Amino acid sequence: MPVLVARSVRPEGGHIAQVTIDRRAKLNTLNRALMVEIVETIEQLEADADLRLVILRGAGEKAFVGGADITELAALDRDSARDFITLLHRCCDGFRQLPVPVVARIDGYALGGGLELAAACDLRIASERAQFGMPEVRIGIPSVIEAALLPQLIGHGRARRLVLTGETIDAAEALAWGLVDEVAPPDRLHEAVERVAASLLAGGKHALRIQKTLIADWQDLSTSAAIARGIDAFVEAYDSDEPRRMAEARLAAMAARQRR
Repeated sequence: MPVLVARSVRPEGGHIAQVTIDRRAKLNTLNRALMVEIVETIEQLEADADLRLVILRGAGEKAFVGGADITELAALDRDSARDFITLLHRCCDGFRQLPVPVVARIDGYALGGGLELAAACDLRIASERAQFGMPEVRIGIPSVIEAALLPQLIGHGRARRLVLTGETIDAAEALAWGLVDEVAPPDRLHEAVERVAASLLAGGKHALRIQKTLIADWQDLSTSAAIARGIDAFVEAYDSDEPRRMAEARLAAMAARQRR
């Protein structure tokens, strides 16, 4: 199976799912069959009410995802190009629209569609040997679909540099640009991802789902409309007892510290 899903139950409640794209002999590049399986995997994750967090990674040490399969790109024509790129968009947008946080664990190459997958995630943790680029113009096509997220992450100037030159940048530059949130040595990448996972799991299950939806609204709405949506989101949080339970627990912890 080129897409592997491993679920683990956490003491905080619920579980996390690690999704591994495994086509390591081809740098985890995306062909049609693999993308169909990714979409099906996302649909299964969407239906999981106990899901708290998704970690997305590529198999092996050479690539997160090395982009779209160049053999299939070379065989496209005007009639088949739309279906292919729409399928790739469904993969990226599926992770972006999941109701729980998604963390990209990036080791090795994140190129083209692979970088777009990473950009669609909520957080990106990379190893020091990670490489990032949008090389599409070098094979005669533009960078499209979730490349549109790049200006929000790194600014229009740096996004232009990536998509117009096709150059790759290393992990240190990606961190300086804000393209990734943390960089770790390869042998400590798992530890860094686990630390971020623990921080995310410390949040309320329902609060995080509401927050992720609200972040998407912030990106799509005007400022005034986003603020109004935020009021609705705040009220929505009180549809469950989570605010009361978590606030009371925090108050109890504060009182215990004061008695010491």
